[in-house]
Amino acid sequence: MQVHFIDTNEKLIAICQHFAQSDFLALDTEFVRQTTYYPILALLQLCDGQQIAIIDPLAIKDLSPLMTVLYNKDITKVLHSARQDMEIFYYLNQSVPESLFDTQVCAALLGFGEQIGYAPLVKQLLNVDLDKSQTRTDWLKRPLSQRQIDYAADDVRYLAKIYPLQQKNLQDLGRSNWLEKDFQFLSDTTTYTPSPDTIWRKVKGVNKLKKQKLAILKKLAAFREELALQQNRPRRRVIADDVLIDLSINPAANLSELQEHQGLSYKFLEYNGAAILSLIQQGLDTADKNCPTLPVYKKLSQNEQALADCLMAIVHLSANNNRISPQCLCSRKELDALIKGQRELSVLSGWRNELIGKHLLKFLTGEAQLSYTSGQLVFKE
Repeated sequence: MQVHFIDTNEKLIAICQHFAQSDFLALDTEFVRQTTYYPILALLQLCDGQQIAIIDPLAIKDLSPLMTVLYNKDITKVLHSARQDMEIFYYLNQSVPESLFDTQVCAALLGFGEQIGYAPLVKQLLNVDLDKSQTRTDWLKRPLSQRQIDYAADDVRYLAKIYPLQQKNLQDLGRSNWLEKDFQFLSDTTTYTPSPDTIWRKVKGVNKLKKQKLAILKKLAAFREELALQQNRPRRRVIADDVLIDLSINPAANLSELQEHQGLSYKFLEYNGAAILSLIQQGLDTADKNCPTLPVYKKLSQNEQALADCLMAIVHLSANNNRISPQCLCSRKELDALIKGQRELSVLSGWRNELIGKHLLKFLTGEAQLSYTSGQLVFKE
């Protein structure tokens, strides 16, 4: 398979004219974001099964011919673990390509385990051992070595071979349409839109807080996220998680107390100290009923635990019948939440809902039953 290194606008236009005729394109990206909030795109790799293009976005000023191809809905874009790649396109264009196919998502449905890596999947399906020596390479450094180019090419070379195999497996199993909702989620711009108002839930140590302390954290975390976006810096380099938690547990009353916190420099407080003190006070003034809350996981009763055991048995039956590990279908924690009435769960979305979720709901509503007949568990609707 011929590999083209694309580092001029003329070369890009030529290869895009070729790729525009493709039914599908295997796609991967290399990026760096150690010191920035937004990922820096360092390389794009494309393969139509016949030719491979390694595109250097640092050398090419106008990527619009490439974007025209990638945003063409008639061309399926094949990626492995697509979410981070799509995040790059969101930040570049405030939108993401449609008509996606994620081989990692598909692999879970086909019984290869939850979130299998690209190299293990290539090994299992194609019996090829990939070179892993460039995993931590600096993709922004130029010129790229031949080994780096070969490594990048392999990321799409075998992806283009895996795609038709997975398509055939899905068709043989009658599951060709089961992944539509999962792939639509990957093309939804809201999946990648920063949300300062909800980012507090991801702060390490959030479970230590309640009421006004949680209200302080929510306001400080939103402030940090907005600063990170404005300054294009990783959020934890703006203010570390442990500092946010400490400020929430031990709220400072004045600038002198703020200056006692390690991790908040004098220069940072010179510009932001007044805002932080104001947000702390707003959190302290928040009425109990208006404070954010964390999900409360109440312990199941004995009857509910028995019910969860029944649901897990149904999960195991389905997993066995479909040659998928039970962990890929549903966790015990999700079953507990299902019994408690929660419905915003992965088991009730996409292919998992088709395979097991809707059947679990029928069991809970009495429309299905689990029995033991002739030495076997039997699930009937």
